[in-house]
Amino acid sequence: MPTLIEPTVAVHRSFLAAWDEFGPEDERWMGARAISGDEEEWSREQAEDPTEFARMVELIRSEADPATELRPDLVHQTVLWFVDGEEWLGRLSIRHDLTPVLTELGGHITYGVRPSARRHGHGTRMLTQSLPIAAGLGIDPVLVTCDLDNVGSRKVIQAAGGELEDERHGKLRFWVPTHVA
Repeated sequence: MPTLIEPTVAVHRSFLAAWDEFGPEDERWMGARAISGDEEEWSREQAEDPTEFARMVELIRSEADPATELRPDLVHQTVLWFVDGEEWLGRLSIRHDLTPVLTELGGHITYGVRPSARRHGHGTRMLTQSLPIAAGLGIDPVLVTCDLDNVGSRKVIQAAGGELEDERHGKLRFWVPTHVA
């Protein structure tokens, strides 16, 4: 049964296959980014190396730690991977705080399902499984956004209990409760 877990080296091979499916224009979904001014973005080639992949996993995991220094444009976030055994199916991020830009466009939770795993209900399961985690971080409700024309994501958010607040800059903004009354 697919579940959200902390990033792990156990899915290295499948992670790389998913990276190839997303392609270079969607590398952001892989979570391989620089979080301080000291490191570079990870490339697909770097991630192939098991040692570099392990470093990348630890860096991604460190983003949740309030003691980790981040670039000024970033907020702390808990990154989770949606896996079925050793099969990497997607990623989800729970941002601990919102900047003005994130309030307008990004929200607390973002998620992405690898192309070959779409239309199997994974997005809904990912978002639903993340709500108690967000509640544990003291976030209730969470803001989740999607592009105006992204019908699939809109359905995922609504299935998780999202209530539409409004549309801003081509993004639909939904509030999803994390605590069940």
